[in-house]
Amino acid sequence: MNRIVREHYPAANLPEELRDGIDSNATVTITVEIEPPPEQILSLEEMFALRRDVFMSIRDVDEHVSAMRDEWSH
Repeated sequence: MNRIVREHYPAANLPEELRDGIDSNATVTITVEIEPPPEQILSLEEMFALRRDVFMSIRDVDEHVSAMRDEWSH
């Protein structure tokens, strides 16, 4: 993510919509961050939908764990 920071920036140089409520004689710190395009942001539901289950059943899990235990015991 790209970030630009300007410290001690004159508030009088800010665009009017950003100056609202700020004394024009003040100095401010401005941080600008580029946001990723909306299509790259996934909701939790979308992330879970992309998740693949590794095992098909509890039996598959048991067989896998048993195989790992056998491997570790050697």
